[in-house]
Amino acid sequence: MKRIAMVICVLVALTSAMAWAGGVSQPTEEKHRTTLGKYTVPNKAYMQWKASPDKTKLLDVRTAEEYYFVGHPEMAVNIPFLFSTGKLNPATNKPQLKKNENFLADVKKRFKPDDTIIVFCRSGERAAKAVNALAEAGFKNAYNLLEGFEGDKVKEEGSVYKGKRMKNGWKNSGAPWTYDLKEDLIYQPK
Repeated sequence: MKRIAMVICVLVALTSAMAWAGGVSQPTEEKHRTTLGKYTVPNKAYMQWKASPDKTKLLDVRTAEEYYFVGHPEMAVNIPFLFSTGKLNPATNKPQLKKNENFLADVKKRFKPDDTIIVFCRSGERAAKAVNALAEAGFKNAYNLLEGFEGDKVKEEGSVYKGKRMKNGWKNSGAPWTYDLKEDLIYQPK
């Protein structure tokens, strides 16, 4: 009887761990993959944070402008991986971004290398780069939040949302988010 109970406990623990970390397969797009190979999705990330807010941290690596004006998870710390230059890249017609040279130093001020950190950006590409930088700096439990905060663009022809980031992502998952700013969470370079 004790052996059966122990086996059941182990299976439950393994199932819970797989639902959190291993239950999310490697992303199909190379640009979302990380050297650590750890991924999650919004609902699982929120459940993990809710179950253990003192051990699970959310790191928003989008620009401060995105954090302020598009919204953010109410518990996410903003440390931009890239900064907006305020200029448009004429080749891509997208904003020009430049590297935050203090990214790792700023992260190290807020997090420990053994913290579980869920890293996210708009849709997962910058977060993957940030996770790789963190891994290189010795962080071992950094997860790329696949789908990011805003999610993917709607591609269905005829949809009024075609081209808008209204598909999946934290913002569309039902997990809490806000426009409200908290001084201890916003990016404030020193």
